[in-house]
Amino acid sequence: MAEHQETGSSEGTPAADAYPRKILEYMEGFLISKTLFSACELGVFDVLQASEPPLSAEEISQAVGASLDGTQRLLAACTGLQLLNTHQENRRVLYSNTEQASVYLTRSSPVSLYESIQYSSRTIYLGWHYLTDAVREGRNQYEKAFGVSSNDLFEALYRSDEEMLKFMQLMNSIWNICGKDVITAFDLSPFNIICDVGGCSGALAKHCTSAYPGCTVTIFDLPKVAHTSREHFVTGADQRISFHEGDFFKDTLPEADLYILARILHDWKDERCIELLSRVYKACKPGGAVLLVEALLHEDGSGPVTVQLFSLNMLVQTEGRERTAAQYAALLAAAGFTGVQHRLTGKIYDAVLGHKVT
Repeated sequence: MAEHQETGSSEGTPAADAYPRKILEYMEGFLISKTLFSACELGVFDVLQASEPPLSAEEISQAVGASLDGTQRLLAACTGLQLLNTHQENRRVLYSNTEQASVYLTRSSPVSLYESIQYSSRTIYLGWHYLTDAVREGRNQYEKAFGVSSNDLFEALYRSDEEMLKFMQLMNSIWNICGKDVITAFDLSPFNIICDVGGCSGALAKHCTSAYPGCTVTIFDLPKVAHTSREHFVTGADQRISFHEGDFFKDTLPEADLYILARILHDWKDERCIELLSRVYKACKPGGAVLLVEALLHEDGSGPVTVQLFSLNMLVQTEGRERTAAQYAALLAAAGFTGVQHRLTGKIYDAVLGHKVT
């Protein structure tokens, strides 16, 4: 009789040598995230960046004020994740930053993701503890996660001055690494007067004035956001950037040739998006346009997986969702915009442009 091969029973029992590698990787995903978050929070990458020679675990633990045992385990994990390099010297293991860690994980880097990581760790991660509830209920989880009402989305999002600054730092760090790509996805040089609706830290406004020297940009945002932006992000050096304080659902938008809505529409349901876009259309000069900056889903909804995960985050944190280019085009058309086009940047965020003909 031939030897029986383990191919699984008729009831669908997996083969004896089957191994759920992908599922186990997914189960451990949050461990990887928190390892990165904790190493940043402790300042491991900053300490190594400030040191010319590589450092030992003992030296790093003393510098960050952590236990030697815990530091050794954290450094080992960061090495396994290819965030740190190891060097052997006189039987000692020394550590240094990888190139990516130096560029993106140190606070001193001009394109640092440190603040984005802090927001992910201290805000988004806590909210995602209630993802199951968000899916069951179909609404965000601010009340359970942070004990605040979400009747006013931005009152919840900006529930303290500290939280508002953290969010603005998150936005600033994201646009530092991909803002130029979305601003130059289309040639915006014909538009001289630009209004960045919900412009937050002003990072995209800076990219606009850099890429298009002939333009001026007005950042339209809530008074407390505008004040914080002036204090922490937008200095008086660039005279082409100004502020207009207001609520974009309630107050009159300043007249402009081009309106930028970056990571705005994904916060809201379709009805609210059309309401806002209609306000933009009314304020827009004839021949003007609106630029949407969003993470675009494939038209069949099959991906990208990052954007699918972002859409879950919109469920946890906002009233909105991520959408396809066609869905954004439909929202723009409902508000009166025509000739809608989109461009993929190859990075996190993409660009959609709609025009006002008359």
